[in-house]
Amino acid sequence: MNSLFRLVRILAIGLRFGLHDLGADSQRRTPRAVRLRQALEALGPIFVKFGQILSTRRDLLPLDVADELAKLQDRVPPFAAELAAAEIERSLGIRIDDTFAVFQREAEASASIAQVHFATLKDGREVAIKVLRPGVEKAIARDLALLETAAGLIERSAEGRRLKPREVVAEFARHLDEELDLMREAANASQLRRNFAGSRLLAVPEMHWELCSQRVIVMERMRGVPISQKNVLLEKGIDVAALARAGVEIFFTQVFRDGFFHADMHPGNIFVSVEGETKGRYVALDFGIVGTLSDVDKHYLAHNFLAFFNRDYRRVALAHLEAGWVPPGTRVDEFEAAIRAVCEPIFARPLREIYFGRLLLRLFQTSRRFNVQIQPQLVLLQKTLLNIEGLGRELDPELDLWRTAKPYLERWMNEQVGWRALLRTLKNEAPYWATTLPELPRLVHRALADDRLGELRKSLDRLADESARRNDLTAFTAALLAAALLAALISLL
Repeated sequence: MNSLFRLVRILAIGLRFGLHDLGADSQRRTPRAVRLRQALEALGPIFVKFGQILSTRRDLLPLDVADELAKLQDRVPPFAAELAAAEIERSLGIRIDDTFAVFQREAEASASIAQVHFATLKDGREVAIKVLRPGVEKAIARDLALLETAAGLIERSAEGRRLKPREVVAEFARHLDEELDLMREAANASQLRRNFAGSRLLAVPEMHWELCSQRVIVMERMRGVPISQKNVLLEKGIDVAALARAGVEIFFTQVFRDGFFHADMHPGNIFVSVEGETKGRYVALDFGIVGTLSDVDKHYLAHNFLAFFNRDYRRVALAHLEAGWVPPGTRVDEFEAAIRAVCEPIFARPLREIYFGRLLLRLFQTSRRFNVQIQPQLVLLQKTLLNIEGLGRELDPELDLWRTAKPYLERWMNEQVGWRALLRTLKNEAPYWATTLPELPRLVHRALADDRLGELRKSLDRLADESARRNDLTAFTAALLAAALLAALISLL
């Protein structure tokens, strides 16, 4: 019955905001993208989060809709402090008073999935506690079931199938599943912190593993100023131009060195330290969504980025072929021409006005015309790159991403080929060789003892005999046909 009421409410809100009339040529005074955003906000926090995930699929959505959905804020009223304390004690098997010297009952931040409280451990260390909302799993399961039903209805039309609604809902469900397991988020944070150990660019909170569970995690409290507060950063003496360039370097380091990147880098998740030894460093928070890249992905991206920098569109087309993403039979010259048509008008603008994330998006959209299936991790990366560029330009309108990134990419490419790459490969393979080489004499002796050459010789002899028999049969058949033909000629005479 609750699901029925929920469905009726969704339909009522849909009619109220005119979601049945989302055509590009709609005559309504309020733009379709704004109406869709307002409807999702009215439907509640789970639908707000769905809109946020949907905004990353710029390869499927019209740009006006994607831009508007990116404005959605996942902010909901906090739940009672008593419930939070009870959940912390139950999940961690502790008592608040025994573990924390101070526990801030008022939530510092609240979202649809979880909320955050500050506290101080008995030993004086300040921590942040993230705790899932009570009953959030049931609420998500209910709304996901409705979204899956809606996706099935949308897929009945040809236009609806083009938007791949089932794929989008499945991706949303996967993201939610990852965010509902806070141990996964803690592991992501730990990996990122290890990757940037000793870095002067990025600080990541340390996890207190003895106080972590699937529903509650406790981490080092990080202090800083939200990156969106540029005036405050300037007052604190932060070099915002250097900060913008550092953001680009952090992004490319995560992508090309580590193949592991923070994929939810909106302004609410990024602070800047303004005091102490970490002054001027980025502070990353909320690690529920991360992206991973294989070596193939990294080589594809590096080749594409450098080819774009040099306007070598044929190299871009060949990078797709080498990655195996272009269907067999695709004409490289046609693909190259389509890429050139996308890029040349963009390059006509000053470099500081070019958003590489948008250029990558246009490439994805063009690739779809050639039946190229864009990999999900690359869509996630494209969305992250848009965030990084947006933040960088907010800090420094003169930021030239191309000039900042190109030396890093060229250095990375040089490390992937030549003697450096050979030495790295030898180093990585050395443990395997160390265990294999001592076994080599025994393996050679076994091969010789098995007399496999003898078996091969016998097989070849059998093949030769079979071939000879077939040749004899062919010669006999030919002779028989010749004799029959000769007999026929004699009878005619």
